Amino acid sequence: MSKQWGQILSIWVIVAVLAVWAIASQVALTAPEWFGTILAGSVALVSLYHLFRAKPEGIVRKLVYVGGGSYLILAIATAYVFLAS
Repeated sequence: MSKQWGQILSIWVIVAVLAVWAIASQVALTAPEWFGTILAGSVALVSLYHLFRAKPEGIVRKLVYVGGGSYLILAIATAYVFLAS
């Protein structure tokens, strides 16, 4: 696995853990309010990484993969919250 995929997968894991935390610690209907913040944070994390890196190649691909995967994780979490309530 390339270094790029390791970073992308680690951000997806962080998003999934934060989504589970939001579901477990909040009232069922207020948990999705955190999901937008989590999604923005995942994209900001990629942007910050490339801001401090000397060679910014591949930023668009990482942004698309991280944003798309995070969006999918949070959409599944949202469906779970609405179906469980």
